[in-house]
Amino acid sequence: MIQLNTLYQMMSLVVNDSPQLAIAETFLTIPDLINYWLTGARVCEFTNATTTQMLDPRTGRWATEMLERLGIPTHIFPEIASPGTRLGAYKGIPVIAPACHDTGSAVAAVPAETPHFAYISSGTWSLVGLEVREAVVNDAALAANVTNEGGVEGTYRLLKNVMGLWILQQCRATWQAQGRSFTYGELVELARTAQPLRSIIVPDDPRFLPPGDHPALIRTFCAETGQPVPETEGAVVRCVLESLALAYRDVLFRLQALTGQPIEVIHIVGGGSQNRLLNQLTADATGIPVVAGPAEATVTGNALVQLISLGELASVQEGRRLVAGMGELVRYEPRQRSAWEEAAARYGEFLIRN
Repeated sequence: MIQLNTLYQMMSLVVNDSPQLAIAETFLTIPDLINYWLTGARVCEFTNATTTQMLDPRTGRWATEMLERLGIPTHIFPEIASPGTRLGAYKGIPVIAPACHDTGSAVAAVPAETPHFAYISSGTWSLVGLEVREAVVNDAALAANVTNEGGVEGTYRLLKNVMGLWILQQCRATWQAQGRSFTYGELVELARTAQPLRSIIVPDDPRFLPPGDHPALIRTFCAETGQPVPETEGAVVRCVLESLALAYRDVLFRLQALTGQPIEVIHIVGGGSQNRLLNQLTADATGIPVVAGPAEATVTGNALVQLISLGELASVQEGRRLVAGMGELVRYEPRQRSAWEEAAARYGEFLIRN
């Protein structure tokens, strides 16, 4: 559960007796609104609807009983459209609903050659998950705070949000404000030469969510947990990247425990897939090979779903084979296992304290 989910925004309207609910005729998310402007079709696309926390993943329909109990009017919720649905046309051009959620499209473009894969959609946020045929809704999933988001061809994305490269972005912004400007490439090179696994943080600690002086926040976390305090830019960045790799490991191992699904390879897609050091650290931390790319996975997956709808491709599997042959992919093999096992034990202790 995340406080920014649409359900809580709707509940805010209820609690505050907003007149918007009384006059509302149809609920549409932003991509659905754009599709409506283009075609006049009032539908909510499945992958995006699943992220509102108002759709029952077991039925694929709006959770009307829950919505009614919360006082949210249910007559405003339209039909759910599957990704790939042709909604109409704009000036003679077909308008097709892709996987309208960006991660839904990104996962459609994962160049998987085995069903036993995990994915990380890496950027400001990291979405870490598995592709499953049915939603996993049980007490263990609730305790793990994982979500079932819709995928393409009837799948679900069983995943968890991790803070992602937001922390690195805030570190860079802080240093820039202090007159020390670095490119991301320069920061990664500084991290590459820093001492490994010296200090780690829990990226999802709430203190790292707001904008601010994240180098100072990282030093405070390390001091509070009895670790060496990273002083240089390289040490801070190394701490961030290694901590993200450990967070990915923790989530993936929890998802494996939930599903019993083996993981033979981790596919990292999105802009963060260009961070070669983080890719290698992820392979090292998990002990699982990593394949990085494509960087523009959301655009690619969007196009694949539309090509399937137009009959140019037969299936997502065929589209993924096409992506795998693009030549952009880089593979990373795990190494240095013993040091990472000790670091993972430390990370687990910090999670319990958190």
